[in-house]
Amino acid sequence: MAKAKTYYFCQECGYQSSSWLGRCPECGKFGTFAEEVVAPHKTQNSKLKIQSVSTPKRIQEVTYSETRRIETHCGEFDRVLGGGIVPGSLLLLGGEPGIGKSTLLLQTALAIHDRKLLYVSGEESEQQIKMRADRLLPSLERRGAGGEALYVVSETVTQRIFEHINAVQPDLLIVDSIQTISTEELDSPAGSVGQIRQCTSEFQHYAKSTGVPVLLIGHITKDGTLAGPKVMEHIVDAVLQFEGDRNYGYRILRALKNRFGSTAELGIFEMEGSGLREVPNPSEFLLSQRDETLSGAAVAATLEGARPMFIEVQSLVSSAVYGTPQRNANGFDMRRLSMLLAVLEKRCGFKLGAKDVFLNIAGGLRVADPAIDLAVACAILSSNVDIPISPRFCFAAELGLSGEVRPVSRLEQRIAEADRLGFEKIFISKYNLRGLDRKRFGIEVVPVSVIEEAFRGLFA
Repeated sequence: MAKAKTYYFCQECGYQSSSWLGRCPECGKFGTFAEEVVAPHKTQNSKLKIQSVSTPKRIQEVTYSETRRIETHCGEFDRVLGGGIVPGSLLLLGGEPGIGKSTLLLQTALAIHDRKLLYVSGEESEQQIKMRADRLLPSLERRGAGGEALYVVSETVTQRIFEHINAVQPDLLIVDSIQTISTEELDSPAGSVGQIRQCTSEFQHYAKSTGVPVLLIGHITKDGTLAGPKVMEHIVDAVLQFEGDRNYGYRILRALKNRFGSTAELGIFEMEGSGLREVPNPSEFLLSQRDETLSGAAVAATLEGARPMFIEVQSLVSSAVYGTPQRNANGFDMRRLSMLLAVLEKRCGFKLGAKDVFLNIAGGLRVADPAIDLAVACAILSSNVDIPISPRFCFAAELGLSGEVRPVSRLEQRIAEADRLGFEKIFISKYNLRGLDRKRFGIEVVPVSVIEEAFRGLFA
């Protein structure tokens, strides 16, 4: 009979060693190795009945049909997934404690009324799940969902979970959370690198062999990364991040990895007492509603996937009190901010080297679209000269190192959305005018070639 063996695993990347190491040779982190006892495989304890026969085929012999995705009846969730849940896929949802991960998946499970679902919780009892479901059901019942096909069970051992799966035969499986699940094949505690890797592999084997999609909830570390070995993210088909400030009601769902769709889409929700409400128009919270016009604010037209969004860029420029000027940005790349400040100083003659510059993207959104460069530059200058920009103006252009205003992609979609939201002017690059029919839109399109032209049009 095989004996149990002791190995050392890196808690950051999952690297395995037969002896303790001070520094991980894989990820380079120090003091991350922990001892785990690995027991021999107990294949006789597996109760999952899976029959799978595969033979190698030539690529010309492989046939396929268009797979129909499972709709979650939540437009924002389906948007991020690429149109719904692909049968046989393994999805991982991560986020901070208390951000609403369990609420999102339980609300999704209650809304899918045309399929049988099994919700496995290793963190809460069945009574606690029922209490949350009673809070969510009133808003879902108005849409025709009642959760009649949802089964719940509180379990933490994979062998017993698969016994419940064989009894229920669900069309979709939800596991909350993977860090609380363990397998009898390993003699290590739940949440360790070995347990997370092994349990994830078992659920992957189940999903791929039966075609039943599996949704896993995962914890994150204090650095904001998913807890567990990095190989777990490679095993799953999609990694979703649920984020937001718990002091505010808005939540953002984004895909960090998606084998069946784009990673550029965002899903926006608002946390209410009756659950998560979809926000089909993100501009309603990304643009602040204020009566007075203040300096240092500009509206940028950006794109996240196929969705145009208008965000408010807020800037504050003040004299450096302690000698060394500060540079701080929330939701915007600090290196790009430094580049834009250098362009304003070198090409436009604005002396910002001795001033503190603070930048914030309203709504807690993180934006990487270079089309907001012009809005950032104008917001900084507005705060510097203390002259407000009209809230009915918006910007969609990139800035080059020589101060030129560069064109951006899919400009017509941005202009059409600005026209729909009631903006009066949109500042764009004149190099975007080729093929653009400005008469189609009711908004005034202002083309500029260099950044000085935009400043003269705003503050002259």
